[in-house]
Amino acid sequence: MESLLTSLRAAGETTRLRIIALLSKGELTVGELVQILNQSQPRVSRHLKLMCDSGLLDRFQEGTQVFYRLAPTGVGGALNAAVVPLIDSEDSDLLQDFFALDAIRVERSARAQDYFRANAADWDKIRSLYVAEEQVESALLDLLGNRRIKAMIDVGTGTGRMLELFAPLADQALGIDVSREMLAIARSQLAAQNLSHCQVRLGDMYDMGVPAGTQDLIVFHQVLHFADKPSAAIAEAAHALAVDGVLLVADFAPHAQEFLRDEHAHRRLGFADNEVNAWGDAAGLAAVSVTHLDGGDLRVSIWKFVKSKV
Repeated sequence: MESLLTSLRAAGETTRLRIIALLSKGELTVGELVQILNQSQPRVSRHLKLMCDSGLLDRFQEGTQVFYRLAPTGVGGALNAAVVPLIDSEDSDLLQDFFALDAIRVERSARAQDYFRANAADWDKIRSLYVAEEQVESALLDLLGNRRIKAMIDVGTGTGRMLELFAPLADQALGIDVSREMLAIARSQLAAQNLSHCQVRLGDMYDMGVPAGTQDLIVFHQVLHFADKPSAAIAEAAHALAVDGVLLVADFAPHAQEFLRDEHAHRRLGFADNEVNAWGDAAGLAAVSVTHLDGGDLRVSIWKFVKSKV
């Protein structure tokens, strides 16, 4: 009862209702909320602290930036789900807030596109070496089937494409990456498609920052070849997976394209089937299948594992 009363008191104020309405559209930084609400940072920060303390919001930090999002679970999450539909989206203050939010998203998108343009040549050079990405994505979806996903993680999410791909099947989807630039692109892409149940944050493949046994799906899409300790990354994924959870690893089979190591920081030039299967076995995962896709100088392999026990 006390938790509910605390959350109700935290929500029962005009600015805090505006914050709930804004965060229902996706996560925002303190600076962005200050800009939209046209209030001082200390004042906005006080509201945010109260809302976090009451369980209405989740807070996380990436370097010097702090992001806020609506809590998805607990008393706060249930209250958010009940309150958002009741907020009058035609309210004059909210209309101004949403207009300011749209302006921020346009600016984000412009920065993201500049980054894409600056790096597109390198990505195209790599992608031209292997089967079309559409075929890889189709194979990943086929391997999962039509299974509903309560929670998933895309490790090394980059532009957030895997979150977009699995979004129709997922209740909650989280992308983690070590690159703030790529996370900015992913946020822009997800916001443009109104995928508010898909979120991204700064994160490490060796410490995913989620409770053990909570994820129904974990995806490593063209990221394991950057790992210093790929076996440790697989073990961390196994730790985070729920029983019957699925791990999908898409990467290159062994190859000799040395320029990928020299110019693009690939630590490993592909992986053999028995090597990846051994890592899964050591982590307590059951190997289900290996799919090979040919269509260029590089073969793409997709390994599917299932966690069969705690």
